[in-house]
Amino acid sequence: MQFEVWAPQAGRVTLRCDDVAHALERDPERAGWWRGAAEAREGSRYGFALDDGPVLPDPRSRRQPDGPDGLSAVVDHERYAWRSAWQGRPLPGAVLYELHVGTYTPEGTLDAAAGRLGHLAELGVTHVQLMPLCPFPGTHGWGYEGVSLWAVHEPYGGPEALKRFVDRAHELGLGVVLDVVHNHFGPSGNYLPVFGPYLTNTHHTPWGAAVNLDAPGSDEVRAYLLGSALAWLRDYRIDGLRLDAVHALVDTRALHFLEELSTAVDALAAETGRPLFLVAESDLNDPRLITPRTEGGLGLHAQWNDDFHHALHTTLTGESQGYYADFARASLGGLAKTLTGGWFHDGSYSSFRERHHGRPLDRTRVAGHRLLGYGQTHDQVGNRAQGDRLSALVSPGLVACAATLILTAPFTPMLFMGEEWAAGTPWQFFTDHTDPELADAVRRGRRREFAAHGWKEEDVPDPQDPATRDRSCLDWSEPEREPHARVLAWYRQLLALRHGQPDLTDPDLADTRVAYDEELRWIAFRRGDVLVAVNLASEPAVLPLGVPHARVLAAWEPVETPGADGAVRLPGESAVVLAQD
Repeated sequence: MQFEVWAPQAGRVTLRCDDVAHALERDPERAGWWRGAAEAREGSRYGFALDDGPVLPDPRSRRQPDGPDGLSAVVDHERYAWRSAWQGRPLPGAVLYELHVGTYTPEGTLDAAAGRLGHLAELGVTHVQLMPLCPFPGTHGWGYEGVSLWAVHEPYGGPEALKRFVDRAHELGLGVVLDVVHNHFGPSGNYLPVFGPYLTNTHHTPWGAAVNLDAPGSDEVRAYLLGSALAWLRDYRIDGLRLDAVHALVDTRALHFLEELSTAVDALAAETGRPLFLVAESDLNDPRLITPRTEGGLGLHAQWNDDFHHALHTTLTGESQGYYADFARASLGGLAKTLTGGWFHDGSYSSFRERHHGRPLDRTRVAGHRLLGYGQTHDQVGNRAQGDRLSALVSPGLVACAATLILTAPFTPMLFMGEEWAAGTPWQFFTDHTDPELADAVRRGRRREFAAHGWKEEDVPDPQDPATRDRSCLDWSEPEREPHARVLAWYRQLLALRHGQPDLTDPDLADTRVAYDEELRWIAFRRGDVLVAVNLASEPAVLPLGVPHARVLAAWEPVETPGADGAVRLPGESAVVLAQD
């Protein structure tokens, strides 16, 4: 078997495979690369020693059986016999469901999560979005401090378990999206700087030195990230990638890394005949990110829309701290702006940033499905001091109102696991660092962060306490009990409507028209012949919407068909979806 590694600064490189040492030779055709052959089979343990140093795992390791610090293992991807003849599922018309493998079930494994996929198929979502799976220290964590970007966290089940999960999802008609982290590497078990200039001090990020995308040696670093991304799509038949915090990818080259990545993914989609897509997390509010390359953009297929979340959250809860301040002041007007224009900050002043922020999105050219709309995510729940969900902050009626706005809005909806039944369990920040100093630094940093916002130290959960993770696991008995069962039925009804009413998946952002009343706390919008009305006040409201010939498609509380005056009489904290005849 052939082995190779990029180590441009090494004078000697030794491969140790199954306890046998093999001296590698320089590749005469690729600067900085070393190569050589050794006897190996599926599962063979191996690593590389540079200049007689310790044996380190392969930067392109496909498997880390003993965690990030252990030796790598050979993986033969051809061994797996795929069951599903999957043709793919595109992003337009999709509904995503964000899932953390370690807390979706008490077992916290891919196989256990696969056993619960039937629930999602019945719910009506189209794609499961898995939070990061790359190896990280310990057993439990969010996954954003992973290393070995080509491997699967072993406590989750490793490579074979991921294939079984994807296969089962595809059998049920569900696509699979994977969250990948290119903007930084985990601090523990990260040996990449020993091998080469994977990081650069030319730029700095919240995690320290930036990933090297534009300094000397960056060609190979970019190839490393591109190769990892394509491997998930090709070897595991993943349908799309969610790109974490792309605003932290500092790249001054004329060909931006994201454009290079979108080009490569589109080429692979053409080669495989499957629709593949990239969804970015970005706080830049820059439409160039999701503008096609042929029009001068970077060519990503969609991005998260935090502005919609912030506008919705502040309208429901009244919270106004931090980045919520501008949205809270705008209230329903801010929510209406996002529903019609995509972003709230489109060049407007951001008091949180103390500068103007964003750029207008041309809604006549940008399809609505290119923005993901949501009311909860791992960030927006888990980065609260106690990990409290929206259902812990507002009534079931307002939860139903939020679901209505999310699932009928002109965006691609995304749910966070357990949201569909108003889960009573929190989702807190938890870690399992094996380095005591790092563990203590994370613990103290977390408490210091929230102390600045008035939280008592003892009220902030200890990330390293196993009970913090355990509290965050979904309780699968809840969907059978009230009020959870009623909320779940509402989500199912709304999702069925979304799939059954073409107007609700129409990508034309310009076709959305909104009316609202700040004082009476109601908002309504129209998409084609479908009208959505939501009353956020506790008292009933009469909405003068001028729809005398409309029928009720779905209602959280009983609602009569509009009378001759075209008004909708809506109970407090409730929502209705109507069709214009």
